[in-house]
Order: sequence, then structure tokens, then C-alpha cells
Amino acid sequence: MKQENPLLDISKLPLFSQIKPEHVTPALDVVLNDNRADLVQTLAQTAGFTWNNLVAPLNEASNRLERMWSPVSHLNAVANSEELRKEYNANLSRLSDYHTEMGQNAQLFAAIQAIRESDTALDAAQQKSLDDSLLGFKLSGVALPAAQKERYRAISQELSQLNSRFSDNVLDATNAWTKQILDVNELAGLPESALEMAAQTAKQRDLEGWVITLQFPSYFPVMTYADNRELRAEVYRAYTTRASDLGANPEWDNAQVMRDILRLRHEEATLLGYANYAELSLATKMAESPQQVLDFLQDLAHKAKPFAETEFAEVQAFAREHLGLDEVQAWDVGYVSEKMKQARFDFTDEDLKPYFPADRVISGLFALVSKLFGVRIEQQTAHIDLWHSDVRFYLVYDRTDTVQACFYLDLYARQHKRGGAWMSDFCGRFRRANGLQIPVAFMTCNSSAPVGDKPALFTHDEVVTLFHEFGHGLHHMLTQVDYPDIAGINGVEWDAVELPSQFMENWCWERNVLDMIAAHWETGEPLPEALFQKMQAARHFQTAMATVRQLEFALFDMRLHLDPQAAEPGKLEALRQEVLAQVAVIKPPAFNRMPNSFTHVFAGGYAAGYYSYKWAEVLSADAFARFEEEGLFDAGVGAAFLKEVLQVGGSRKAMESFVAFRGRKPSADALLRHSGLTA
Repeated sequence: MKQENPLLDISKLPLFSQIKPEHVTPALDVVLNDNRADLVQTLAQTAGFTWNNLVAPLNEASNRLERMWSPVSHLNAVANSEELRKEYNANLSRLSDYHTEMGQNAQLFAAIQAIRESDTALDAAQQKSLDDSLLGFKLSGVALPAAQKERYRAISQELSQLNSRFSDNVLDATNAWTKQILDVNELAGLPESALEMAAQTAKQRDLEGWVITLQFPSYFPVMTYADNRELRAEVYRAYTTRASDLGANPEWDNAQVMRDILRLRHEEATLLGYANYAELSLATKMAESPQQVLDFLQDLAHKAKPFAETEFAEVQAFAREHLGLDEVQAWDVGYVSEKMKQARFDFTDEDLKPYFPADRVISGLFALVSKLFGVRIEQQTAHIDLWHSDVRFYLVYDRTDTVQACFYLDLYARQHKRGGAWMSDFCGRFRRANGLQIPVAFMTCNSSAPVGDKPALFTHDEVVTLFHEFGHGLHHMLTQVDYPDIAGINGVEWDAVELPSQFMENWCWERNVLDMIAAHWETGEPLPEALFQKMQAARHFQTAMATVRQLEFALFDMRLHLDPQAAEPGKLEALRQEVLAQVAVIKPPAFNRMPNSFTHVFAGGYAAGYYSYKWAEVLSADAFARFEEEGLFDAGVGAAFLKEVLQVGGSRKAMESFVAFRGRKPSADALLRHSGLTA
């Protein structure tokens, strides 16, 4: 049995081509049974508990479960099928049960507390690991009476199912909508690359003409370039009503799912003694209180909104004077803004695409990382089992030519793959009794795929997204911490997790880095200086509008999780309208159902935490400012960022790591400067 199930062969990399839906439940049976039996045996020891006889075996058990389950979770996200989804969802409640059972085990809690209080040989990282663990027990309800423990368990189970259903509904609604176009004149204004992609999409579906989908590489060019206003309005409506009562498939409406999630989160928080879910969420974050977060967001909004109002007034004036549009609707903003950008800077995002062929971008990114942090990255093609032919696999070598980590890179949007971009992992760094386990990451984007004989050509935004996810990957892969629950991004406060990712984005604007990542796909010529200057001139174009949009999401998320009544019918929309009135400069139409596809908050771990993007951007901009001050490629600064931020992972508080690198606490000045929000 064990030999035949590829999910149980956890001594090596996953055998993706051999994993079948029917393997999932039996594999999980084996691992959970083994883990439970091992725990009983471990807790039955009569000698005093120590790190080596209790925590190390617990880490082994967690690692075994992660290596079995992470390929299942990953395939469900990147190669989704009806059969796999069914197996995945059927086992979520079992996993939730197991984690709750561990978190509520009073005997285990007492044993770990005893080690923390009595073992004087623990190093600082081990102490942090145990402190995190003890907080985890508290947040799992270890101290609750029996009936409330049971209720907590039921809530956890139900939430895991609801989060997954929310995500499934968005994926299904996104995949279900397509628009076939037989007359190319309807697509006037679209660049050649977008037309070629639409033609290729039609061909892949055995259809004539051109096909538009709601995958971002298809949706975005329509909203940005299509002269056909009716088409823009139709595609915008389809995109913003996904998984809602107004979508084409009401069975995928997320309205009740959201209400159920909010109700259960609030109940969970009150069970654990918190006034609301926002307080519970912040128990493991840098921010000290919901009010501190609201003050931070409102202060940024106060600074950004006047700039944003000016920017939007310019859009309206340009639309009237140059495009004959008296009223700018939500589906016009991207289009009008692009025309403005062309007029103002003689520049479009399409001008850059020929200079960002995928292979050049990737090799340049690797060269940059090598220069900054002294690692070497090489592709490996032999004997690697992949889930799709587009996926690549790489080894990361340290300065001594030892393999330090490896990762899979899945770049392109396709059917049956969730939208967005993310870094997840197969396993983390872990010094085990039988040797060192190295980190293995999955890096996933949804960029434009190759079309015909052309290589994949990225927009600059897609380059920035790749750099962002690679920053997460570096955090995971370059850690030197040997304990898995605080290695890499594990144990890092959620509002600091975006520091390395947003830090990496800054390099995409530097001339000498662009020389590494940009070269014309046909001629090999570098990015022309005139184009670089236009790109720089346009860098702060509408950054205030983009900032208030992020603040709108962050405030909406925080307000939702502060309000005990948020789950009541109509309340979610009322809260959203209040936030829009406070910060938005572009008022969305009444049919817009943005919350119904807000996967970050309802399915992705950012509940009462979406503010983390802006919070961590303060850290990342200030960290990058040190490179600007002392030299972009200064070896000492690169080594310091590696040592004080990337390598330490979650082995100490994020603020301690930031101060160790920067020499002081963070300042928002660099963020305001990078965002063009200084007068």
C-alpha cells in the first residue's frame, strides 16, 4: 500500500504525473494515523520532556504531513479537476480536525510549557519557536471548557470548507465566461499581441475568430486598449460580477458563503475571548491593535486622496476634451488613462513588451539575485516530474556550490489554474536527525503565455509580479534556520511577510537591472534610453489612484472584521459603501460585486490582514532606501539584508530583524517618495 501510493513516497520530490485523486484519502489516512500513534508514544515517556524527545518528533510528524499534503493542495490550485477537487474538499475537514486536536491537546501544551520554562539550554530561535507554539495553543482553544472546544472544532471545519468553496466558485465563474468574436473590427485598438492571444485561445477551443476570457492576460488588454466601449462594459461587468447573484451562473454566488464565513469568524473570536475577529487576527501580527491599523490606513488615505482626486479629474478632463466622453464610467478608466499616458509620455506598456521575453527576464532576475546574495541558480530538466509542460525546475547553489534549495516555476495563465500569483512550498528547511532537508518552493504566476512562434513577452507589470513572488521565494529558500516552524516565512508576522517580496519589486525600475533583464526578443538590443526615460517619467502616473484603491480594500477588510454585525444581510455592502465614500475617487457601478471574488480575504489568509501590503511596503521601501543610499550593488548591504532579514526567517520578531538591517525603526518617507506622494 505505502509503496504504491506516490503521495507516501515523501523521501524525494513529488511524482506529479503519478498522483491520482484516488491516492489522496488513503495517503492522508496513513499519515494521520502514524502521527497520532507517534504522539501517544511520545507523550507516554516517563523521563522529563526536552526539545529532542518532544519537539523534534513533533516537527518530524508535521513535516511528514506537509510533504504528503502540499502536492495535493498545489495540484488543486494549478491543475484543478472535478475529481481532484472532490477529494481535496472531502479531506479538508479531516485536516482541520487534526490541527484542532493537536492545538487543544492539554497534555502536549503542558509538556511544551514545561520545556519553555525549565530548559536553560534552549537557543533564542528555539525559545521563539516555543513561544509561537504556546500562542498557537491559546488560539486553538486549549483552555476552553469541553463543549466550547467542540464548538471551536466545528467552526474550524466549517471555515475550511467555506474558504475552499469561495475559491472554487471564483475559479468556476472565471472559467465559465468567454466571448467569441468573429469580426476583428470589434477588437479595434487591441495590440497585436492581445489579438494573437485571443486567436490562439479560440483555436485551443476549436472555435473560429477570437475569444476573450476573464483570465487576467485576456481581460486586461480589453479594458486598456479596446476602442469598443460596449465590449469594455460587457467584459467589465462579467469580471466584476463573477461568483455573484448577477453573474451568468447564480449557483456560484458567494454572497451567502461570505456571510457564513464572517459569522463563524466572529464566533471563533468571541469563543477565544476577543471582541472581534480583527483582534484575533492581530494576535500574531506586528500591528498592536485594530485602531493602530485604522489610523495607519486613514493617515495614508489623508495623504494620498488629494493626489488621487487630482489624477481622476485629469482623466475626466482628458476624456471630455480628447475622446468626447462626458461621463467616465469604471470600464472607461483604464482605456482613457492609457490614452492619456500615450499623449503625455509618448509611451504605452505595449512598447516595453518586446524587451521582456520570458527567458531574458528570468536569467536577468537570477543574475541580480546572484549579485546581491551570492547564490547561483540553474535549471534542471532531467528526472524531474512536472504537472505541466510549461513548468520549469531550478536548483539554488550557495557560495560553496552546495544545493541550498530548489523551486518550481509555473509562469503562464491557463484553464483549470487559479488566477493571481503566489509562492507556496512543498517543504521547508529542517535539520533532521538523518541530515538537512532543503527548502522546496512552488512559484506561480498567471502571465501572458507564448503565442505561436513568439516567446512569452511580459508587460512590465508582469515582470514586477514575478520579482515580487521571487522575493517570497528567496525568504523561503535562503533561510538558515533549522527548525521548520520558524524557518523561511514560517513564524514571520503576517504584516511583515510582504517585506522581501515588495523589496524585490524596486529593482525592476533601475537602469542597470533593466540592462540585465531586458533585451529585444528579435534583435537582442537593450532597452533604448529614450524608452527608459519615458518609463521613468510615467512611473508615478496615477500612483495615488492605485494607492487609494489598495487602501479601499484594506479598510473594507478591517472594517468587516471589526463589525460583529457584518454577517447580517446587506451589512457587508453598506460597509463597503462607507469605505468607498471615505477613500475612493472612482465610484464603481451598483452592479459591481468586488467582494464576491475577494479571494485574499475570504479564501487566502489575509482576513483582517489585507493592510499588510501597505504596512510591509513601508518596511520594504525603507529597506531599499539603504541600497539607494549606500550603493545598489554594495556587497555589504546585500550581505546585511541576506543575514538580518532573509536568513533569520521567523526566528525573531520582524521589527528586530528590520532594525538589525536598517539601524533604526521604519520611516514612511521612502514609501511616499517611491509612490510620488510628496508635494
